[in-house]
Amino acid sequence: MDKMGQLMDKANDSFHQYGTRRTIEKIRNKLLKKDIPTYESWMKIHMPNNSELQKQKQHVFENRPKISLVVPMYKTPKKYLKEFIKSVMQQTYSNWELCLSDGSGNNSPIAGVLKEYEKKDKRIKVVYNKEPLQISRNTNAALEIATGDYIAFADHDDLLAPNAFYECVKTINKNPEVEMIYTDEDKITMDGKQHFMPHFKTDFNLDLLRSVNYICHLCVVKKSLYEKVGKLNPEFDGAQDYDFVFRCIEKTKNIVHIPKILYHWRAHKDSTAENPESKNYAFEAGRMAIAAHLKRMGIEGEVFSLEMKGSYRVKYKLKEEPLVSVIIPTKDHIDDLDKCLKSLEEINTYDNIEYIIVENNSEKEE
Repeated sequence: MDKMGQLMDKANDSFHQYGTRRTIEKIRNKLLKKDIPTYESWMKIHMPNNSELQKQKQHVFENRPKISLVVPMYKTPKKYLKEFIKSVMQQTYSNWELCLSDGSGNNSPIAGVLKEYEKKDKRIKVVYNKEPLQISRNTNAALEIATGDYIAFADHDDLLAPNAFYECVKTINKNPEVEMIYTDEDKITMDGKQHFMPHFKTDFNLDLLRSVNYICHLCVVKKSLYEKVGKLNPEFDGAQDYDFVFRCIEKTKNIVHIPKILYHWRAHKDSTAENPESKNYAFEAGRMAIAAHLKRMGIEGEVFSLEMKGSYRVKYKLKEEPLVSVIIPTKDHIDDLDKCLKSLEEINTYDNIEYIIVENNSEKEE
């Protein structure tokens, strides 16, 4: 194989492994010969080392709430299932329970593996459903066996950082009134060896939440809050977590963001993490979740899906539409004035507007 063929093969492998954006970044940096720090190097600095993890295991909190991690399972590849459960069992905080619901139906290919883990650790509980279940009902089945003080949500093939529960309980001890917690996250390759696309989130921002579900993983809610808002709604399957988050934030203001990467989202071809086109129905469900939230809040507005999958725009209905006057003083430079007016028209979405041009003794005849 010639050199060009080898390069093409490497590029193809990189696209499959890391995605388009990261591959382009790698090529650009290679061409520019830039020694840019990688996310992996950042992780080595900011993620807890073995010594720190051991200290966390020995730490005794004054308040030791039980965390119930609820996870819907559906024909999960055994390799990913084992890796996920291992990431839970390796938590440095020990007062947790793992509530799994196997929605694979009869003759489930993962039932044997789940039963093995049930025997290994009493904190692992499984619901074996006779019929296949969609994601909301599957998650609700896991919620029914949750007995914790706080409830966390995860997908069946992702990974938790070993300090995930520790950091949540640390936050609970610092903020006893907290009812909802969310953390930062990143993505991992199929083999779980490479981390990329970290999502460093903002503190709670309602306007942003109405534009995109930036909260996502890891999300933890107090049991009492869950009891107020109720179970996941099957009408929003695909964006059931988005709808649930909206119902939670409508009932509480005690929301805390932990600015640490505590969740690793596995990116594969059928995951919205890697291939947004794989679940278009989920994005429509997301739009519907925002619309339902606005209706509950008594806010009139129309929700539009944007070109970027999973992002939305709310056009609020205004009670009044007063005239807005834009005053533009000008002297000569007719081309600049023309550009100004055209740009205003392009970006403006408000109808009741007028432009007043103030002629300031222009000297050129144009």
